[in-house]
Amino acid sequence: MNDRLDLAGIGIGPFNLSLAALLSKVPHCRARFFERRNSFNWHPGMMLPGTQMQTSYLKDLVTPIDPSNSYGFLSYLVKKGRFYRFINAEYPRVRRIEFADYLRWAAEQLPSLSFGTAVDSVAFDTHGFGLRGDGGANVHSRHLVVATGMKLNIPAWVERYVGDNCLHSHHYVGSEFSVAGKRVAIIGGGQSGAEIFLDLMAGNRGRAEKIVWLSRRQNLDPLDETAFINEYFTPHYVRNFHRLPEARKPPIVSSHKLTGDGVSPATLQALSQYLYDSDFLDCDTTPYAILPNREVHLMSGGKNAFHLYMRNGFNHTDESVVVDKIILATGYRYQLPECLMPLRGRLDLDADGLPRLTEDYRVPWDGPAEHRIYMQNAGRNSHGVADAQLSLAAWRSAIIINSLMEEAIYDVDPCPSPLQWGEDYPAKTQTGSENQDTATLLRVGRV
Repeated sequence: MNDRLDLAGIGIGPFNLSLAALLSKVPHCRARFFERRNSFNWHPGMMLPGTQMQTSYLKDLVTPIDPSNSYGFLSYLVKKGRFYRFINAEYPRVRRIEFADYLRWAAEQLPSLSFGTAVDSVAFDTHGFGLRGDGGANVHSRHLVVATGMKLNIPAWVERYVGDNCLHSHHYVGSEFSVAGKRVAIIGGGQSGAEIFLDLMAGNRGRAEKIVWLSRRQNLDPLDETAFINEYFTPHYVRNFHRLPEARKPPIVSSHKLTGDGVSPATLQALSQYLYDSDFLDCDTTPYAILPNREVHLMSGGKNAFHLYMRNGFNHTDESVVVDKIILATGYRYQLPECLMPLRGRLDLDADGLPRLTEDYRVPWDGPAEHRIYMQNAGRNSHGVADAQLSLAAWRSAIIINSLMEEAIYDVDPCPSPLQWGEDYPAKTQTGSENQDTATLLRVGRV
């Protein structure tokens, strides 16, 4: 491929998939999205049986912005012939495996997606952004949108031991291994840790000698998804958060941890019931230990066993445990993608290496204003805790499209929150009359 594009997307996960789906109804914008993998696959390593989404299926790729768009979850159900069966089943949450299939279904239909096309480096010249890859992309584009996802969070004390007997939860389902007769440690107290604990206790990987579940958290903390907590995942809150001084934002984001990084109440109930049955009704179960408030700081060992040394934050004692296999449910972290390293010195990054994104998700840089770099899933410090979640994927895509096209292609001003966070945007009337203020703020140049 040797083309000149209006917009080149790097990475095809749910966020750029949402952008591509909404752009499919925008004429006169030449966009193409590139992905190193040969096909779309969303978190395959954590597709455990029965696991559910923590987000409503209505917060799909397009529905919150354009319910008439044919790439919505309800359209998927209709096309698959499942609509009535799905409604009658009355699932409180969509199964994760079905939502992943929905995303794959959308990706297979969008013509602007190029899989198996690597982008190894991005440079800037008189023709715009040049994307290059060994056997992959070879294009120039006026603008970029980068959504390469998060990197595995591997604590420093365990890095040298990662391998067949010490793996991250990201690879859990796809890895062939048995824990039969082995001592196993799960490290991480969030949703993934809980799901893996239940899976191993059920014997789906063989009967372990013992399972130890370690967490830095003080307890098995529930995901907080109550009504007013969910206001953090609305356009109204995100806009007010973005206006705050930079120094105020990190502590607020930290305080919102359990809005998106807790164990779902349904999983906690299933866990409690399972442990009750195991402890009192079924004497032939795997021995276990659940150890909250433990901070692992050192690891040693070799082929036969690992020694984990930790600090008990409850009584301030030192403890250790010996195991044969470790599963790291330690989540993910942001890292600027390698392909942007040629431009790194030209980007405005904060102390954490995160871009100081503008309200419309642009990275300020020292290049010409008529060439812009948008970033998705990189705005935790700038836009708040909702940035990495699916809840506002469609809204964020619409914000980027409006900015890109220099006009209000999509309505991005829903009714405001009942909570008044600060200086509000001008309210809209009940009839949805046009509010040009936001569109004006978004105008930074025409494609």
